[in-house]
Amino acid sequence: MTASTAPRRTNWAGNVTFSTDRWLSPRSIAELQAVVAAEPSVRPVGTGHSFTPIADSTGALVSLDQMPPTAEVDTDRAVVRVSGGLRYAQLAEALRGSGLALANTASLPHISLAGACATGTHGSGVGNQVLSAAARSLTVVTATGDLLRVERGAAEWAAAGVSLGRLGVVAELELDLVPRFDVAQTVLDHLEEAEVAGRLAEILAAAYSVSVFTDWADHLEIWVKEQVGRTDAWDGAVLWGGRAADGPRHPVPGMAVESTTDQLGVPGPWDERLPHFRAGFTPSAGAELQSEFFVPIARVTDAWAALSQIRDRIAPVLQVSEVRAVAPDDLWLSPTGGLLSAAFHFTWQPDAARVMPVVRLVEERLAELGARPHWGKVFTAGHAELERVYSRIPDFAALARDLDPAGKFGNDLVDGWLGL
Repeated sequence: MTASTAPRRTNWAGNVTFSTDRWLSPRSIAELQAVVAAEPSVRPVGTGHSFTPIADSTGALVSLDQMPPTAEVDTDRAVVRVSGGLRYAQLAEALRGSGLALANTASLPHISLAGACATGTHGSGVGNQVLSAAARSLTVVTATGDLLRVERGAAEWAAAGVSLGRLGVVAELELDLVPRFDVAQTVLDHLEEAEVAGRLAEILAAAYSVSVFTDWADHLEIWVKEQVGRTDAWDGAVLWGGRAADGPRHPVPGMAVESTTDQLGVPGPWDERLPHFRAGFTPSAGAELQSEFFVPIARVTDAWAALSQIRDRIAPVLQVSEVRAVAPDDLWLSPTGGLLSAAFHFTWQPDAARVMPVVRLVEERLAELGARPHWGKVFTAGHAELERVYSRIPDFAALARDLDPAGKFGNDLVDGWLGL
């Protein structure tokens, strides 16, 4: 195992400086168990793509980046067993030649699978759930250093799927796979906002994966990612008043397009089209903050209208906003809340003093629609507000107390959210 006491590190965006300089990097599950058992306070840290101090600790941070990046594919069962620190891009590479694929990916292939599960991270599509819902089992190192295997359907499953790192360190996951498929990605521009806003639910359901991008000023695009060969595929005939872009686009206006995945309707492998960004490049803008709020898709038009009323506050501190659909699941802390949802995502400028008052305003406007925040992105709601929309927080907190009575895996932020 390696241990580091280098100067304190930051998350990917640079807006969070971790409170400890003790980084522990076990090289095996046995070493991970020993580390967790010995530490009085420890938090798992993934690839640092959360924009909140969700992974912070005043004790020690444990990283899985030195553990073997395993991906064992069982083609008969269409399941892959992976190490918790494995990233989306690494899994995609391991699946090449297997004839199998993940049903969906996040926008960024750079992030770890365990971290994506822990925070409820997702892609897009009315038939596509958060990554956690694809997990068949999780192997968790508990506060005592023991291994707890939680399988889908077990009593702890609904809590363990999206756990915020509060129940232990996910050492391994088993993920369901689907037959390999190709995707064609087309960007539509020259759209009229009234047309898009009025047909938003229809647009989000029009293809395998759809994203609507806006800067709440004069920029509006629809990114359509269609599975090749679907009998009900979007065929490009319906453009919602826009037209197919004449060249590649970047989600953030003005950014170089070299970092984005291939567009212009050219078919390619699932892992090279479903993410917005290529694995070998800095994703998104790089210097940014992010927020995301989920509302029932039945209220998506209401949510757009509510945000439109405050566009003069949003636009000056925004880089781009994205709207996606996410399928329901039954996980207690999932941001979908068990409903087909529309996720309103904001890539903000990297200026917290100007951004956070606007984030609060967005939360207030979406509150009456039952909006749920994404755990890994900035928001201001506290325990009482969160418990109103995440009704199973008390049940999750009770399980956390049972598995971790001394609060080894806690920190002020997460325990505040959960009322622990």
